Amino acid sequence: MLDLPKNTVFGKRILKQKFYDNLSMTPQMKRIFAQQINLITWQYKIAPSTINIAEGETVKEIEVITIKLNQRELDKRVLPLIDKKIPYHILFLFEYGGEVQAWVGYKEQAKYSTFKPSAYYHTEWLQPDTLNLRIDGLDLDKIYENFVRQIAGKRLGDTGDGIINAIKRDKKLQQLVKDITVLDKKIKNEQQFNRQVKLNNKLKQLKSELEKING
Repeated sequence: MLDLPKNTVFGKRILKQKFYDNLSMTPQMKRIFAQQINLITWQYKIAPSTINIAEGETVKEIEVITIKLNQRELDKRVLPLIDKKIPYHILFLFEYGGEVQAWVGYKEQAKYSTFKPSAYYHTEWLQPDTLNLRIDGLDLDKIYENFVRQIAGKRLGDTGDGIINAIKRDKKLQQLVKDITVLDKKIKNEQQFNRQVKLNNKLKQLKSELEKING
């Protein structure tokens, strides 16, 4: 699944109770943790102390955390909660039904040297031997960026514009697609002709913006 050096193996189980104790979790979120998550393991630690690679300016360690699920999907609010608990850059591996799925939330530096996820990307569900994520780069900044690009695939493209600009472009594109879908539905349900004309003009504008982003 991941061909990482033996020195990077960490293999430490993280009890769900630690998240309950250290995060402001609602009773609903605690139920979601209990129902949807079977086991959380801190599987690998990629750092200068475990692999012959230089520290990055931003990325000091990359943690690989495996989450065994009780169902095929995890509530979208869960990963941000875990990211808040662990102040490092994280690659998540979901396991369910003999398949795996890689997730990563690109972390941008925020105030006081903390980090916050700005966007999440994931692979399809795959057989473990077909999930091939490479360690590619001369330092941890570049390795982390390349993990994000490998997981995101075509969504980030290869514009040579830098990872942050690529993510901003993708966010705008995803929002446009969402807005177009909503507007198209409104047009179909609108009965007034004048209102339809205005909505169609707005729809054309959004589609034009989408075409420009897609090049």
